[in-house]
Amino acid sequence: MTTFVLVHGAWHGPWAWDRTVPLLHAAGARTLTPDLSTVGDHGLHDHAGTVVAALDTVREDGDLVLVGHSYAGLVVREAADARPDLISRIVLVDGWAGPDGASMVSLAPDGFADTVRTAAEKLGDGWRIPAPPPEVFGVVDTDDAAWLAARMVPQPLRTFTEPTRLSGAVDRIPGTAVHCRPQTYPFERFGEAVGYRTHALDGPHDIMLTDPEPLARILLDASSFKKRKREV
Repeated sequence: MTTFVLVHGAWHGPWAWDRTVPLLHAAGARTLTPDLSTVGDHGLHDHAGTVVAALDTVREDGDLVLVGHSYAGLVVREAADARPDLISRIVLVDGWAGPDGASMVSLAPDGFADTVRTAAEKLGDGWRIPAPPPEVFGVVDTDDAAWLAARMVPQPLRTFTEPTRLSGAVDRIPGTAVHCRPQTYPFERFGEAVGYRTHALDGPHDIMLTDPEPLARILLDASSFKKRKREV
């Protein structure tokens, strides 16, 4: 049996996977959804530690697939680097990824760092970034946008500025990088740069909210890819 550890992105919470989890359960998989949205001035390393703690609770036999959406791409790669023997596969969903020392501000286009720092200084007491409107994540349906806006929380600035700490162990774990189309950031290139298979999926950045069925199919397919390769 496969266990999916589903890690939400910035400004979100475990609820981001509420529409995907039942589909994975229906296919016979187990899920864990670590919470990175707790109040306080946390950094990327704190979040990676939260994910490592979740990984350490998995005691069942079977494959363990670590999934990171958006910002959590950096988080799950650092967590996987700390526990490489536990992870069967990494899946990034429109995920940020890079080598040791990469961060959101180093990977993002020019102007991103100034924008988030200014938002934190003016509206977040210098350390937290207020949540942007739902349409930034491609959520435009009126009901879905209201649902999302009511749940999003500020994001600590330090999560975007701290560089990842990677020993290289994560690079021994196979990975899949799902990139949504049309792309908002070069997520396909990020995946290719770290050696992952890339998979295009039509839909917005918050695809797990708007189109959970095709995303669940891709996750289930990715979880079986390693097994199929061994059988070939």
